[in-house]
Amino acid sequence: MNETRGRVLIIAGSDSGGGAGIQADIKTVTALGGYAATAITAVTVQNTLGVTGVHPIPLEVVEAQARAVLDDIGADAIKTGMLGSAETVEAVARILDSVQTTPAVIDPVMVAKGGAALLEDRAVGAVRSLMIPRAALLTPNAPEAEALTGMSASTTDDLRRAGEALLKLGAAAVLMKGGHVPGETVVDVLMTPQGETTFAGERLDTRHTHGTGCTLASACATGIAQGLKLTDAVAAAWAYVHEAMRRAPGFGAGHGPLDHGWPLREGR
Repeated sequence: MNETRGRVLIIAGSDSGGGAGIQADIKTVTALGGYAATAITAVTVQNTLGVTGVHPIPLEVVEAQARAVLDDIGADAIKTGMLGSAETVEAVARILDSVQTTPAVIDPVMVAKGGAALLEDRAVGAVRSLMIPRAALLTPNAPEAEALTGMSASTTDDLRRAGEALLKLGAAAVLMKGGHVPGETVVDVLMTPQGETTFAGERLDTRHTHGTGCTLASACATGIAQGLKLTDAVAAAWAYVHEAMRRAPGFGAGHGPLDHGWPLREGR
């Protein structure tokens, strides 16, 4: 039986600590009932205390991984994470252009939770010009929104204004993440040319936030791949991440990982 369960091709970097990157993406897609395939862009050396090494994968290998998956298994959605360099961004743009009917969730990863740079400065322009117009959904946090637009993103209204700018740059939809905006309530805003939907919840008092961005984007991609409407996919992803943070296992001495597998124990 050829049942489509939500095939997601993830193009991103590897996190040796397992909390973010490819590892978090695979866990998320699997926990939500999808099928994860990967094209790894870089191998990072990291744990909850930070990133101590970044080793890019050759461009031809990145492209070959993606082509191998798309030519055989196929994909119902593509999710991108850490791309690292302008050259990798250009390669991924070529991959996306080869499957234009497959929606792409673009997480414009720039900085690790501990502060290490995961995108070269000169690659920000490539993300702006090549990734944003190809995004079915763009998922920037406040610092990433500031880097991409040159606008302040210190309040929820700031996020809305930056989101409008990102829509004008060509994204079909943007999920403006408010985790960096101060306040007892975290507010994310899903924006499309047709309007906006707000997702709000209590800010959890936890240091276990490693990989939240990767996890949210992959959860959105899974919902989209499974045929959910965009708003429903984001709502389900938002609820999944909030609970994964709440149930964090407490590993590591720094920014710890989430509990990606909680739906499996709930029998979902």
